[in-house]
Amino acid sequence: MAMAEAAEGQRPRQRQRRQPQPQRQQHPSCGICMEPMPPSEAHRGGGGCAHAFCRACLAGHVRAKVESGGGAGAVRCPDPSCGGALDPELCRGALPGDVFERWCAALCEAMFAGARRTYCSYPGCSEMMVADADDEGCAGVTQSECQACRRLFCARCGVPWHAGVSCAEFGRLGEGERGREDLLLVQAARNGGWKRCPRCRFYVEKSHGCLHITCRCAICDPRLCRW
Repeated sequence: MAMAEAAEGQRPRQRQRRQPQPQRQQHPSCGICMEPMPPSEAHRGGGGCAHAFCRACLAGHVRAKVESGGGAGAVRCPDPSCGGALDPELCRGALPGDVFERWCAALCEAMFAGARRTYCSYPGCSEMMVADADDEGCAGVTQSECQACRRLFCARCGVPWHAGVSCAEFGRLGEGERGREDLLLVQAARNGGWKRCPRCRFYVEKSHGCLHITCRCAICDPRLCRW
């Protein structure tokens, strides 16, 4: 019995094997800040290259290029060895909304750089439109309809449409005389044959009598006398 216990005590002890430690996943580094980035933060900006950048660096790069106004809206890959252009749709997930819209607007402007353009005159719209090839530039276009807000404007004067008043008549009006009621008055004066005093700008209607007209401002102007 004692010998069996001794033999049992002489058995070699089995060494416990260590479990292998899981290897840390190596994330790719951003091409700008060189910091490792998880896959959810890695963004490829161009379809023709495999360079990836983190969200913050890519957004900052595009914002800087758009605000500088260079390159006609085109933004190149930030990698120095790459000359590829970034794709707005691929970068959209990394960009703030205002940066994406300004970038697309700059690209749209560059597409029509040599075309004759006009803009909607209504505040809050300012949609860009291109004149037809058979038009003599924007100077030959008057009444136009905005393709975005569907309101009428005058492409020649750059103002909301002045119905019943020619561009020449509208140009002679003061800044405070271009409202809707003022334009109706100009139209009525033209239809009624009224004349306007060049000094006080008051409308005068000749109903009868001689051609000598004295305005209420008591200044007889020759231009008003020749009816």
